[in-house]
Amino acid sequence: MPINNCVIGTNVKFVNKELVNIYGCKIGDNVKIGPFVEIQKNCLIEHNCKISSHSFICEGVHIMKNVFIGHGVTFVNDKYPRATNKDGTMKNDNDWELIKTVIHSGASIGSGTTILCGVNIGENALIGAGSVVTKDVPGDKTVYGNPAKYYD
Repeated sequence: MPINNCVIGTNVKFVNKELVNIYGCKIGDNVKIGPFVEIQKNCLIEHNCKISSHSFICEGVHIMKNVFIGHGVTFVNDKYPRATNKDGTMKNDNDWELIKTVIHSGASIGSGTTILCGVNIGENALIGAGSVVTKDVPGDKTVYGNPAKYYD
């Protein structure tokens, strides 16, 4: 399990260490991480979170305490992803704008959800499985669909 330059809290459980890829991130205490999860550099996962299998947490994501991330959840951190610059050269870390995303304490993200960059998901919000979250979600709201919406 690559753990290059990571800060890992106490009582962190990896379901299968050989099938997890983490680097340059910070993981708090009492976090459970399933297999086939990638957590990239400059991510912060606070205490008491569960990250289910096959999830991708890209650079710039901050997951606060007591958050549930379902299976196959994908985060996005670039509004205009491209492999190359206009001149045909390969893009590198200096050729794009990192847009951060915050998942507030107690939120739950359903399996198969995609969360676009720059989104804030409020405290105790619930995101239905398979949703595509394109804008902020208020705390204590349930949203679902593509794009995700909340219904009163």
